[in-house]
Amino acid sequence: YRAYDTLEQTVNLVSVDNKFDLGQIDAQLNSRCYLSKIVMEEPNNLFNFSNIGFQTFFNSQEEIDLLDKLYFDSYRLGVVNKDIEIVEPILRDADIVSVDISALRKTEAPANSNTTPNGFYGEEMCAILRYAGLSDKVSSLGVFEYNAMFDDSNQTAQLIAQMVWYFIEGVNFRIKEYPFGSKKEYIKYIVPIDDDIINFYKSNKSNRWWMEIPDNKFKKETLIPCTYEDYVQASNQNIPNRWWKTVKKLT
Repeated sequence: YRAYDTLEQTVNLVSVDNKFDLGQIDAQLNSRCYLSKIVMEEPNNLFNFSNIGFQTFFNSQEEIDLLDKLYFDSYRLGVVNKDIEIVEPILRDADIVSVDISALRKTEAPANSNTTPNGFYGEEMCAILRYAGLSDKVSSLGVFEYNAMFDDSNQTAQLIAQMVWYFIEGVNFRIKEYPFGSKKEYIKYIVPIDDDIINFYKSNKSNRWWMEIPDNKFKKETLIPCTYEDYVQASNQNIPNRWWKTVKKLT
């Protein structure tokens, strides 16, 4: 994360983990408290943090409320299990993707002392990593907390290798869309909601969707990834949560 300081840009971090890893701000840096260090230490380049796969009983209500107060994103394991495609826009907007082996269920990846009965299946994690690879923004990927001492017939090692394979496959199919492409390659949909107008853009290349954030403290219009369901929600006069959170962080 600190390596991005030299780029002088904001950073979006996505963590696939069953815990938020906030810990104590005054604790020595470790895998259980790294997020609080990132949030609190200067220079603070973190624009958005998203957790994928947290399990409620491993995280206090205070931690859940704090992420909401900071307008960060968190997706419970059960929610992602029902519709894994909801994480695609989050990964499309990420710079850094961190995967903790404990996010997988123990039967899938035993090589971690903190794995539990519940978690992602191997094929779900491979799908998540493929989404990360497809993202034109993702520039860093890490898979953490693998301990060969706990592995069973190299099962976890093989799964990690397959996860990396799917990430590389995703990278191979990148098509250089926003922010690298031109808006001319998109179909624009204008949706008025009360006193607001939300512009949606649909890619002619991939059929993926973006929402436009109006002029903000960065003095420029910004597109953020979204889903078709966000467009439908806005068409029904309901402001998409992702749009609202981003506006709050930019104003």
